[in-house]
Amino acid sequence: MVQVTSPPDEVVEGVRPVTGASPAPDAAGLGRARATGFLVPAMVLILVFLVVPAAWTIYLGVTNYRLTGLAAAHPEVVGLDNYTQALGDERFRTSLLLTLQFVLGSAVIGQAGLGFAIAFALRDRRGPLRRVVEGFVLLSWILPSSVVAFLWIALLDRDAGTLNALLGIPGTAWLLDHPMLSIIVFNTWRGTAFSMMLYAAALENVPRSHLETARLAGASTWQQLRDVVFPRIRGHVLTNLLLISLWTFNDFAPFLITAGGPEQRSEILPVYVYKVALSGGELGFGAAISFIMLLINLVIALVYLRMLGRRKEAA
Repeated sequence: MVQVTSPPDEVVEGVRPVTGASPAPDAAGLGRARATGFLVPAMVLILVFLVVPAAWTIYLGVTNYRLTGLAAAHPEVVGLDNYTQALGDERFRTSLLLTLQFVLGSAVIGQAGLGFAIAFALRDRRGPLRRVVEGFVLLSWILPSSVVAFLWIALLDRDAGTLNALLGIPGTAWLLDHPMLSIIVFNTWRGTAFSMMLYAAALENVPRSHLETARLAGASTWQQLRDVVFPRIRGHVLTNLLLISLWTFNDFAPFLITAGGPEQRSEILPVYVYKVALSGGELGFGAAISFIMLLINLVIALVYLRMLGRRKEAA
């Protein structure tokens, strides 16, 4: 019997033979030391600008620390007194209610709704009109908040305001008579660009043939949006709502046009914290309110993330 043996594998000099299909532990070829070196600067920035301030805020929230006086030199730990005082403060509850109203009107309805409307209206346009509209919307977003606030104060001024001149109703004090409406419209105009750009990118993923088929089948615009567009961009909608809700909840810019007034009728939580901690000097109490705001932000984020998780499970 003749035994046939297979020829030995040809070995190319300088090349290590592959002995298994396990992935390389260092795909980039940097090595552990160099990879760690790239991470260190980012981790230092996160530590300095996020972790340390957060830990310091938590500490201040359980003390009676003040800007001036004996409590500034020798603060004392007061436990949860600041938190119980905040939750029992009528002014805090009013500010929280105004903040939720501000987020709902400015972010959820205003920015998300107007941003989608502009993106959907311009989705099939490829001319100068689209560039002009997008340019104006982006301009309102990239301008500094102080500049935008000055423009809106000039627009809404009682005596020489542009809006009163256009409407022919001189003497209307928008910032005094309608402060919440003023800051909601102000923030909607200022922040719509982000939603518009996100929705414009999302609408590119909706096949035009599907919309055309729905249109030929007699579907109305609302039916096209409900049955064709929204199911395909639901993840983008939730992501956008999450981001703009958190940004709006912590937005301080309305202070620039109303300063929380008149009579605290537009005093949202960021403005309330500023007045308590810096104007009033109660840093400990202000830090406690800031931590409560952080917890509310976490709740909002968890709700949106839960909704995103359900969407992925359904898909």
